[in-house]
Parts: sequence; C-alpha cells; structure tokens
Amino acid sequence: MSEKDQNHKQFDTLEARLAGTLRPVQPTREHIHRMRSRVRFSGPRVLSRRLADWEYLLIVVGGVASVTVFLVTVARFVFNLMTRRSG
Repeated sequence: MSEKDQNHKQFDTLEARLAGTLRPVQPTREHIHRMRSRVRFSGPRVLSRRLADWEYLLIVVGGVASVTVFLVTVARFVFNLMTRRSG
C-alpha cells in the first residue's frame, strides 16, 4: 500500500469518526434569547450616519495617514540601517 493510499485511509477513518462525534445541536429558546440580548447589531442607519459625520471621517482619515507615515518612517530607518552596515 502506498503512502498516499495510507493517508487517504487515515483521513477517511478520521472523517467517519468525526461524523459520528460532531452532530448538530439544537439550542434552546432561552439560550437564543440570552445570546440575542448580549449581541447588539448596529444597523445600516448608524453606519451611514457615521460616514456622514465629518468629524468621525476626519479622525479616521487622520489615523490612517498617521499610521502610514509612521510605517514609512520605520521602513526608511531599517533600510538605511541595513545599507550602512553592508556598505
């Protein structure tokens, strides 16, 4: 028996075992209600309001620009450090 056939046999055995072990479980209604009360979804109105808010948009753009400048500065520093050592 080749190694490939042996691997397929092991996976088939594992799949059969998992199929018998991992069965779908139906949650109780109480559990569903508890989880719904814990999880809060923000609707599309909240998202559209945030995008229309200039201050929020300015903070997001400024944050992205700041992180970009920081990463470029670190990359240039590392590049200069490496070129000085090798040269």
